[in-house]
Amino acid sequence: MNIGLISIFVAIVLLWILAYKGWSTLWLSPLAALIVAVACKMDLLEMYTKTYMEGFAGFALSWFPVFMLGAIFGKLMDETRMAQSIATHVSRMFGSKWAIVAVVIAGSILTYGGISMFVCVFCLYPMCIVLFRDADIPRRLIPATITVGVFEYTMVCLPGTPQIQNLIPTQYFGTTAMAAPVLGIICGIIMGGGGTLYMIWRARQARKRGEHFTEPSNAVLIDFDNLPNFWVSLIPLIIVIVTLNAFHWNIIVSLIAANLSVLILNPKDYKKFVPAINEGAKGAMMPIISVSAINGFGAVVKASPAFAQLVESLNQIPGSPLVSMAVAVNVVCGATGSATGGITITLSALADRYIQISQQTGIPLSVFHRILVIAASGMDTVPHNGAILTLLAVTGMTHKEAYRDIPMCTIILPLIATAVGIFLVSLGMVY
Repeated sequence: MNIGLISIFVAIVLLWILAYKGWSTLWLSPLAALIVAVACKMDLLEMYTKTYMEGFAGFALSWFPVFMLGAIFGKLMDETRMAQSIATHVSRMFGSKWAIVAVVIAGSILTYGGISMFVCVFCLYPMCIVLFRDADIPRRLIPATITVGVFEYTMVCLPGTPQIQNLIPTQYFGTTAMAAPVLGIICGIIMGGGGTLYMIWRARQARKRGEHFTEPSNAVLIDFDNLPNFWVSLIPLIIVIVTLNAFHWNIIVSLIAANLSVLILNPKDYKKFVPAINEGAKGAMMPIISVSAINGFGAVVKASPAFAQLVESLNQIPGSPLVSMAVAVNVVCGATGSATGGITITLSALADRYIQISQQTGIPLSVFHRILVIAASGMDTVPHNGAILTLLAVTGMTHKEAYRDIPMCTIILPLIATAVGIFLVSLGMVY
């Protein structure tokens, strides 16, 4: 192993450790790129002003409209209380007896409809308080329960999901959001069904130990009698899914249509529109810049002389090429604490290789797409993951109190689903 290849792994580990300590990837990414550039004897000024910034700007150029329109959509659904209406209606349908199932399904509807996971957390938490209180389920199980419906299978498994993680591969592989639907559904059942059953089991264990619900200090009260109609609230979500997958509209056009529908359906809330759009646009800035910074690092890695050796190392992993791809994306996702960042870096560096392998082996690119995003939902939820930090902050929990159940739902089950998916593909059973 030469010094260049070692520098890539050192840079990734450095990203992992320092990001975990709370250091921003905005400056960690160019620092990690500098380590690779120095070790590989690249021109440092050209590395930063050309290679790094082209990678940075390239991602922003492709995805900023989606990030911004998605953030605005989520904020409008939140401010008009349409998202809360959906969550409340589902929770009432199931009742406290099936509190965990209600939370998972409500979260699944919101995320599959295109609402960002961050907005979903804010919408679901008040519902969780009501349901878990009535069911006398310990509050520490709320964060992990939310992750089942919001952070995993609706994000990467279900065919047609408009979440950004499922859309990024379409730009590299020429696939669609519906890539490998049967494979996605099977893996989704493992992740969604397995996570739900696991949380029900954990709640029963807690009950046997004599644990009870404890009142939080940060619960948000909701006026359950003045929410928008449930069926009307579903219309913007349906617009995103149908236009994206049935009419094959560009995701940007689908999100514009969904945003307009929220405005049209809620004329009485017109005073909230401009502030909500402003906040949504502002909220999109940090995520897109953070992921763009990570993409800049990936561009430097790809341009380094050590990259060819990295590809060769991945080729040495025994078994299906899907295995090496899953390993690669998990390493990067774990390092960056981001599925979006991990997918972007992996594809910016290795997409051409996977396309070539697809042509050689006959494995459809749609399969590479689906396995990649499912695998990316594994190691991304390490403790320093931004979504995990937000989830714990909103629910008033600490890592010590609530993180222990999250890895089973967001790391172990996705890795199991990835393994099952690769096995089924190797048998030629599903695509």
